[in-house]
Amino acid sequence: MLDRRLLDLVPGALRHVLLAVGLKWVSLACDVVLVWALAPVLAGLVGASTQGFVPALAVGLLSCAVKAVATRLEADQCFEASSDVRRVLRQRIFEKLLRVGPGYTRDVPTAELVQLSVEGTEQLETYFGSYLPQLLYSVLAPLTLFLVLRGTSLAASLVLLACVPLIPVAIVLVQKVAKRILASYWDEYATLGDSFLENLQGLTTLKIYQADAARHEAMNEESERFRVVTMKVLRMQLNSIIVMDVVALGGAAAGMAVALWQLAEGGVDLAGCISVVLLSADFFLPMRMLGSYFHVAMNGMAAADKIFRVLDLPEGDGEGGERIVPGDHLSVSHLSFSYPGGQEVLHEVSLDVPAVGVTALVGESGSGKSTVAALLAGRESGWEGQLLLGGKPLEGFSRADLARYVTTVPSAAHLFRGSVRENLLMARPDASDGELWDALGSVSLAGYLRTQQGLDTVVEQEGQNLSGGQRQRLALARALLHESSVLVLDEATSNVDVESEDAIMAAVREVARYKAVVLISHRLANVVDAPRVYVLEKGRVVGSGSHEELLRGCEAYGRLWGSQRELEGYAGAGAPAEVEGTGADEDE
Repeated sequence: MLDRRLLDLVPGALRHVLLAVGLKWVSLACDVVLVWALAPVLAGLVGASTQGFVPALAVGLLSCAVKAVATRLEADQCFEASSDVRRVLRQRIFEKLLRVGPGYTRDVPTAELVQLSVEGTEQLETYFGSYLPQLLYSVLAPLTLFLVLRGTSLAASLVLLACVPLIPVAIVLVQKVAKRILASYWDEYATLGDSFLENLQGLTTLKIYQADAARHEAMNEESERFRVVTMKVLRMQLNSIIVMDVVALGGAAAGMAVALWQLAEGGVDLAGCISVVLLSADFFLPMRMLGSYFHVAMNGMAAADKIFRVLDLPEGDGEGGERIVPGDHLSVSHLSFSYPGGQEVLHEVSLDVPAVGVTALVGESGSGKSTVAALLAGRESGWEGQLLLGGKPLEGFSRADLARYVTTVPSAAHLFRGSVRENLLMARPDASDGELWDALGSVSLAGYLRTQQGLDTVVEQEGQNLSGGQRQRLALARALLHESSVLVLDEATSNVDVESEDAIMAAVREVARYKAVVLISHRLANVVDAPRVYVLEKGRVVGSGSHEELLRGCEAYGRLWGSQRELEGYAGAGAPAEVEGTGADEDE
């Protein structure tokens, strides 16, 4: 059960594995020396002779000391192999996700990735740290013992050697069943973990709608399926252990029986018979130990299959290294897109985003606005048509280059636990404190933070200690520091207070003086000053122009504008209003 790709993935671990095998062999040699030294003494005791006892004792003690050192060094090498696997695999997974981008969730749930990165790599630690050394040693040890004992009792050593392969035969038979069961085990494990994470994240919503009991029952059913498949794994392991014990003990007994028969017939002396008896178990112990590691290795191989599935995800990156210059613009021509297994979301969409100024994108919920934002930011791939940035195809940019040129601020930007300074420096690590304060001032957040701990103000996980408007303003300040050529605001003013909305829009108007801004907004009052507004309806552009031009010539835009004006007039305060069909949340 060797996987060449897995070995190539962690080449440094193989060196530690081979060293561990060599040290295991040294321990075996110590056992052989110990038996050779003690067997004549034990045979002499039958005749009441203690001749050679002291030298044999000295040799035995020396052998035990060398074996202890070899065993300790072997454990160190196994640990080093395990450490290499853990470090390399987790780094490879992380780097792969960085290259694939947020679109990885289409293929692999986040919960499954967490499980693979934690428990999956730990299973492979055992594969490299225990199973592989034992596998190689299990081949080397019986051959070594056969060469040692054949001069003492060729018949007994042949019987012992012939019985050894019966254990791997039993392992192969079990493997056919084990592979299927372990694949089911990981599928159920990933499903349960994904459900648990989703329910935990949405617990407040479940409580609000009193749907937690139904989800609880569903998780109970998933837990029961996981329990059943776990019990199948344990039953398979116990049954295979019984089979391997019978083979190992039976083989050792057969070898001992031949040696005793030869002793009775005079074909071997007592010392030789004792040597065979004492070393018979060593023929089978390595293979028996391999059997105990086998199930963990199988579990690791099942995890490896899933890890390779992650590492094989298409990246969609070009050669990279593309460079654009100030004045280049973003062009979308005849763009069509469908999510995997779903219907078409965008159809023949054409947009032109100048290098400077605001270009707005509006439409009802589900019209495709956020999908356009995801494509511009490189979070989705597989479109038809043309996306050009600075006259160069978007697919020609590496993900790192594209991230340098296009920055997206979503409706709920993620803030990390730490300080305001740490969150801002993610955008530009070399920014000075003065530049950080300038960015905060541009979104009207500096005054508030000066009343707190300034740039060292604590930000809790996801910014829970800040209001919704403060979170969005901090996220926008971070985006402004990034200094990308194109800024995409995907419903960045949704669900914020009027003060925050005004501050965000003021910052947008300021930054639009020197860079391209794509403003996706459900509230049309925010786009009335935009030089060009595109109206999306059911994935198609049904109108474009200024606010006044669209009111005169686009029925869809006029309908949206009228419904929002009517609702805001009804609210009596002109505050932002959310209505069905014009809300910020898009599930596209």
